[in-house]
Amino acid sequence: MQYLLLIYNDAEKLKAADPAALRQGYQAWLQATEQSGKLRATGGWPTRITTVRVDEGKTLTTDGPFAEAREGVGGFCVIEVASHEEAVAIAAGIPSAAMGAVELRPLSAR
Repeated sequence: MQYLLLIYNDAEKLKAADPAALRQGYQAWLQATEQSGKLRATGGWPTRITTVRVDEGKTLTTDGPFAEAREGVGGFCVIEVASHEEAVAIAAGIPSAAMGAVELRPLSAR
């Protein structure tokens, strides 16, 4: 089963983190997840965010995230695993899990 992992970072904790240690933690996680054959896709910190809504047939766009929050999306991964428990274990290894959150969403095959 495939899961989308949305990575959220607490802005204050991210500022306080050691950039070199954070980079090293992500590199180690990516290498281990790629070598296990479970990583399907990944994307990093967005530099431009646009929210799109359609209201009565009219497309409306807003620069920035949908809602103001202490934690912002820092990236995403798609993994393929045998169980929800395995997805949780992989998500727990993402460095941002210790300074924000990682949200797991199962993906449906179409």
